[in-house]
Amino acid sequence: MSTEPPAFTAEPHRIAYREPGDLGTLRTYVTSYAERAGLPPSRSGLLALAVSELATNTLLYTAGGGTMVLWAEPGEIVCELHDQGPVGSRPAAARMPAADAPSGRGLALVDEVCDEVRTYRTAQATVVQVRMRL
Repeated sequence: MSTEPPAFTAEPHRIAYREPGDLGTLRTYVTSYAERAGLPPSRSGLLALAVSELATNTLLYTAGGGTMVLWAEPGEIVCELHDQGPVGSRPAAARMPAADAPSGRGLALVDEVCDEVRTYRTAQATVVQVRMRL
């Protein structure tokens, strides 16, 4: 995985992630791209956090890792994470678990910080798409 910050283009950037060591690079890449597209640093950090939570779920609960696809549209940043997980394992609107729950906060956090979250299945993958307005 490249550690170079991306040049900003509206064309989709694709990055494969396969192991926990890839998560830091993924966060750095998302933050850099989002800020170059015009997302304020506080929001780009939240987008990177959401992407990291989703990628962590891929690494914990699926085989083979995943692919992140990141691009800009007028007025927003769009990021998709593609993996082989079951779509049913990702509720449309996750609720924050009780304070004493040992896990389960990641998806609720993603729903909280992103402007829009969609989950769908294609012939090749399960996709979670997140959007943040600029």
